[in-house]
Amino acid sequence: MSSNDSIVFLFDVDNTLIDNDRFSADLAARLESELGADGRARYADIDKTIRAEVGYADYLGALQRLRGQESSPSYMSLSFFLLDYPFDERRFPGVPEAIAHLRTIGRPVIMSDGDTVFQPRKIRRAGLWDAFHGDVLIYVHKEDMLDDMRRQYPADHYVMVDDKPRILVAMKKLMGDAVTTVFVKQGHYAAAAGKELEETPPDITIDSVAELAAMRREEFVAAA
Repeated sequence: MSSNDSIVFLFDVDNTLIDNDRFSADLAARLESELGADGRARYADIDKTIRAEVGYADYLGALQRLRGQESSPSYMSLSFFLLDYPFDERRFPGVPEAIAHLRTIGRPVIMSDGDTVFQPRKIRRAGLWDAFHGDVLIYVHKEDMLDDMRRQYPADHYVMVDDKPRILVAMKKLMGDAVTTVFVKQGHYAAAAGKELEETPPDITIDSVAELAAMRREEFVAAA
């Protein structure tokens, strides 16, 4: 960026802009269809292990590790399922309209956790790469990369839109009044929200990103 935007809107992807819980359910069903209940369970165990190792979901890596030395059409079928999944059909209603509105008062930017292959493809398949004009950041732990984010997208004020209480709390503690935290009450992370949001409550709470299309710039800044 060549100059400061007065306000930058930072968006999480999974369960904020797209229904990733639905994708996870579809993947589990496909795994069981291709590999049986045991195969689905083994994939889930590998997925959990990899998340602990690298800090994010690596769907293709988990499939690769599950395959091991085997060769079966089922693994290729699962690969096609992942790479060709219709994420555009899992985008929540009102997302394009909300992004278009926010672009009139600031700069919308995706700030997501994930790998460097599947997560970008997911974002593009969902139509979000174009909606955000290619303004996409993908980190291992985005809350640890705020200096890099600010270097790439300097602004007077930031708005973080996320369904994960942990991220919103970390951002608020690190950035203070320079950020407005927006809690989107969607998905399993939001449903499990508890004590952390009582101690550090979000500045704004919404049921869906579509609600942002009706908000004015002053509301975001004043909320911080």
